[in-house]
Amino acid sequence: MATFLYKLGRLAFRRRRYVALVWVALLALAGFGAASASTATSSSFSIPGTEAQRAFDLLEQRFPGMSADGATARVVIEAPEGGKVTDSGNKSEITGIVEKLESGSDQIASVADPFQTEAVSQDGTTAYVSVSYKVNSMELTDKTTDALKEVGKDAQNSGMKVEIGGDALQVMPHTGAAEIIGVAIAAVVLVITFGSLVAAGLPLVTALIGVGIGVSLITALANVLDLGSTTSILAMMIGLAVGIDYALFIVSRYRAELAEGREHEEAAGRAVGTAGSAVVFAGLTVVIALVGLAVVNIPMLTKMGAAAAGTVAIAVIIALTLVPALLGFAGKRVMGRKARKAAEAENRPEAKPNMGTRWARFVLRKPVWVLLAGVLGLGVIAVPAASLEMGLPDDGAQPKSTTQRQAYDMLSDGFGPGFNGPLMVVVDTKNSSDGEAAAERVSKEIEDIGVVAVTPATFNEAGDTAMITVIPKDRPSSHATEEVVHDIRDAGAGIKADTGAEVLVTGATAMNIDFSQKMNDALLPYLALVVGLAFLLLMLVFRSILVPLKAALGFLLSVVAALGAVVAVFQWGWLGSLFGVEQTGPIMSMMPIFMVGVVFGLAMDYEVFLVTRMREAYVHGESPGQAIVTGFQHGARVVTAAAVIMMAVFAGFIGSTEQMVKMIGFSLAVAVLFDAFVVRMAIVPAVLALLGKRAWWLPRWLDRALPNVDVEGEKLHKQLTDEPAGSEGGDGGGERELVRV
Repeated sequence: MATFLYKLGRLAFRRRRYVALVWVALLALAGFGAASASTATSSSFSIPGTEAQRAFDLLEQRFPGMSADGATARVVIEAPEGGKVTDSGNKSEITGIVEKLESGSDQIASVADPFQTEAVSQDGTTAYVSVSYKVNSMELTDKTTDALKEVGKDAQNSGMKVEIGGDALQVMPHTGAAEIIGVAIAAVVLVITFGSLVAAGLPLVTALIGVGIGVSLITALANVLDLGSTTSILAMMIGLAVGIDYALFIVSRYRAELAEGREHEEAAGRAVGTAGSAVVFAGLTVVIALVGLAVVNIPMLTKMGAAAAGTVAIAVIIALTLVPALLGFAGKRVMGRKARKAAEAENRPEAKPNMGTRWARFVLRKPVWVLLAGVLGLGVIAVPAASLEMGLPDDGAQPKSTTQRQAYDMLSDGFGPGFNGPLMVVVDTKNSSDGEAAAERVSKEIEDIGVVAVTPATFNEAGDTAMITVIPKDRPSSHATEEVVHDIRDAGAGIKADTGAEVLVTGATAMNIDFSQKMNDALLPYLALVVGLAFLLLMLVFRSILVPLKAALGFLLSVVAALGAVVAVFQWGWLGSLFGVEQTGPIMSMMPIFMVGVVFGLAMDYEVFLVTRMREAYVHGESPGQAIVTGFQHGARVVTAAAVIMMAVFAGFIGSTEQMVKMIGFSLAVAVLFDAFVVRMAIVPAVLALLGKRAWWLPRWLDRALPNVDVEGEKLHKQLTDEPAGSEGGDGGGERELVRV
């Protein structure tokens, strides 16, 4: 692989104008496709194999006219202080709202008058109008949503408060200026790392091109592939971070090769052949982990993972082709001013101990203390993870300034929090001798469970299916509401045995509960898959058993510690105001699995970049301790810069208005912090120092059985050493030098 990449790097450098034109053309084509693509018409949410999904499918089959997947809205009205919605003036205003809604759009399926459906609070201060649409929220026209927004303005002028909840006003999440700040921090770190504006700008430019192509393709295909609104944001988050890091590794190695006296084309080839091999390996692990999300069998998550994986794949290809091409345009300017002057004077500065060298020597002196401090520190942070509760947030997690959140709070105050998440109980009486009696029994048993309200059963035209709406006592995302769903399902098993009628629970709340349960069930198997994959891949790279074992255990430790931090902030509320958490609740169901997939790739990235340098030094005769120092001397600065950039980019998404994006941004930022600075920079060298030569032990039979992937390019080095000087000169006279190993 290293030899192929070496040739690819030289080719891209030599044909840099063509390579740059190809990528600019791809960006333009992707941008044109995104601009001309029609708006996504759907964003379906299905969970195959769950009871809530079966009930939803049954409703669509047995109640064809009700638009089970249609958008909904709730116009919540609160009377002026001291008044009631039943006062004649207020009542006429609300009746006018109902009439305006009914005539406001042909996409309206039904509008429920609160005075006829008893949707008025006991104290008479609050009422709500339920609106159902024939199409889902992504298919609503601007005319329809504008009519919904305008409908309450006249009532507000009369002193009533009107707010709108539901998914009909679903908006695209935005991340705000914090995302730009993250990129700005990345730029500062790159300038400090390289001491050259040109070298610092290269990773940023190439990462932005890669993300631009990836996000444009997602936008262009959103309608065809039914991609959700957050898919492009997550792809942007991950693609930007890995794109900068992968380019950083190539540029750093290129500068190191130039410092050794290589010609520019030769340096580009060697950089892509060595650091590029690590980039391919790291990118492959991220892609595999993200595509592996398909094993959970939730279409939305599968699409999110595939879209993010595609953006990562683009980042890898750009690092291997566009980066060496741009290095060709940069020339000597890619080096800092001091380095250029030293090169012109043919006087290489003596290598002074850098921070990485000094830190590695400190760890070698105190390996036990460093190991204990790292493990115990992360262990303490991981404690809250034992209280992890997974779920999906409701409108109560929206910012308090939004109309959805205010409508949510008004409903909770006027009717009780359970009105924000009604349950839909579907009774299939096709196999029952007395369907009405079975439905009545279902209603009675639900009332005995303890809920706020149970509506009378509504049968379809065929009389073989009934719908019952249940209002729980607590908010949709609470543990108590989850228990109500389980209790109804438990009662349904007995009812089916006695009457033959099947009882199914669905609705947004039940769908969220089933989704969370499925994600919870998949977490450990997926974690085992990822850790097992990490062990096998690292065993191929490092020709060792203990090094991969240490890497996998360290990865587990950093992930659990990151989950602990997420639980403390988003579930317990610690420092919640600092991160814009306005309401605590369960952790986003998909977040732990998504975090495992991404952090796995990043952890392997840092592991490969640091430890391959150590292994290379050890193989060439250095002692185990000195090999650790050598690895840190060459890799610590770059890994530190890469980690800080990753953290800055991920942390930029904490400013998003979307709770899921905010939570994932925070979790990935702290996971990188723990994995890069505690696990890879402290625990890894401490463990290697304690193991000594045993760290690199591999049984001979296993060594013969494992293929040699040559990630660090040892075969390439040997090949270049054996070839005569002057062969394959590039760019009009740049002759190849013999490698000084």
